[in-house]
Amino acid sequence: MTLPILAESVRLDDDGVHILDRRVFPFAREWVLCRTSEEVAVAIEEMVTQSSGPYFAALGAMVLGAREAAGLPDARAYLERVGERIIATRKTNNHLRKAVAAVLSEVDKSAGDLVEAATAGAQVGDELYRSRSRALGEHTAALVPDKATVLTHCWADLYLVELVLAARRHGKEFSFLCTETRPYLQGARLTAETLAEMGADTRLITDGMGAAVLSSGEVGALVTAADRVTMDGHVVNKIGTLGLAVAAEAFGVPFHAMVQAPDQAAPTGADVPIEYRDGDEVLSALGHRVASERVRGHYPAFDVTPPRFVTTVVTDRGAFEPGRLREYYAEGEANQ
Repeated sequence: MTLPILAESVRLDDDGVHILDRRVFPFAREWVLCRTSEEVAVAIEEMVTQSSGPYFAALGAMVLGAREAAGLPDARAYLERVGERIIATRKTNNHLRKAVAAVLSEVDKSAGDLVEAATAGAQVGDELYRSRSRALGEHTAALVPDKATVLTHCWADLYLVELVLAARRHGKEFSFLCTETRPYLQGARLTAETLAEMGADTRLITDGMGAAVLSSGEVGALVTAADRVTMDGHVVNKIGTLGLAVAAEAFGVPFHAMVQAPDQAAPTGADVPIEYRDGDEVLSALGHRVASERVRGHYPAFDVTPPRFVTTVVTDRGAFEPGRLREYYAEGEANQ
């Protein structure tokens, strides 16, 4: 089947990087054209793209950076600075770092044209991310029983698209309960819309309903992506994941967290920087103020779920108990 539009939401062309604006999706399908690497960085910061989107935008930004650097005496140094700028846009998720590394690795291996090498590196990074997402989908689908109702929170589009596709390849069908995911309502606008586009039975709940539906006995599994998983099994993900994981554990519902690989640069949860966004962002929803001018907002964008609330960390190399993640690297280092 044709992949949902959010799985193909970043395009690199001769005139720049085209990014589907997730801030207005699905009510409008508008594309933001970024002609420079800096414009891509700003787009990522301003939430034009979310979930898997920033990874692909970062690949495109590095190609734009190579175009900008072509002919400069310090071209490699310029491109590295572009990478540092991109990584700094969303510091909690380390996929941006991997995208930058994929391009720089190809550049460093090449003695030829900088732009061609960067473009090849972006292609390698694109294909690797997609193949690893397919593996994630396969391993996660095997853990969830047929006909299960899956509760999910926020969205890493390729991960969950591949979960649905893998389940169907194996004759399984899941129904989904999606949290709305304030303050950007990604669950309502992105997760639920994409699952519905794929023909999955999809219902939306508010963020405050998670514990109640977990207590009802209806939910077969809590499944989320993870922005990062530490080597000791802490799951770092969209704010609200922690509360759902605690409730899932209380009511005997397994929690499966999907991540391509545990992060060796983060031994513990304390090693992951948590992004705090402008508190004013929680004072509005879809452009409408929800609190008076007397109220201030507070917005940690991610939370950290301790391993005791995590049943399984699912990687591209299979599923692991959170205390056994070092076994992931028994096969050697993972590709970027």
